[in-house]
Amino acid sequence: MIRQELVARQLEERIAARFEVGRRLRVLDAGLGGGAQALRLARAGHAVTGLESDPARLAALDAALADEPEGIRARFRTMAGSGQDTGAHFLPGTFDVVLGHDVLGRTRDPDSTLAGLARVLDTGGLLSLVLPNVTARAMRPGLGGDWAGARAALVAEPAESDRLLRLESLTSFLARIGVPMERWYGVGVFATDDTATSAEALDVEERACRTDPYRGVAESLHLFGVRA
Repeated sequence: MIRQELVARQLEERIAARFEVGRRLRVLDAGLGGGAQALRLARAGHAVTGLESDPARLAALDAALADEPEGIRARFRTMAGSGQDTGAHFLPGTFDVVLGHDVLGRTRDPDSTLAGLARVLDTGGLLSLVLPNVTARAMRPGLGGDWAGARAALVAEPAESDRLLRLESLTSFLARIGVPMERWYGVGVFATDDTATSAEALDVEERACRTDPYRGVAESLHLFGVRA
């Protein structure tokens, strides 16, 4: 999917900027889902640990791993769990890169979940967060001609669960927990999950996702923090 490709390219860009070429990184994916990003990193030579709370998704990923070469399987470990469980499984400073993609919008306690993800980062480590852009929820239904949906999004009172998902709140919170934000991108300014992954679409999306004001109205945001 084009959105997964955009996230992967943004992640690769920040990894290349942060770490020396050829370094084998310790990666935690705290919400595996389909495992697209985790598998891509394992194929690039990194040691990946993935947490997933859905047994069906975990079984599907384990089945997909069975078709990978032995070296990739050896570098990839899956565990039952979620982003809220990092403190139970890992010591502080265990990982060089931590992915929290589509985790904060689903957790019961985003504050403690985010603090837990930051806690397991080593000094200089990279935190990658993908989350819904709650301040632009009217954009997608509006562009699709769903006027009732767009109006509902525009007049809705902000939910308490959305408090930490706002860019300003996250920027402040990341600074307080010692992982100040380094860079942020949009994900899905024009593209949807159904958009074909063509070279032309990727070029337009990549440019829009790093350019104001377009990135600010993307469907999702991709934030990077660095452990001080």
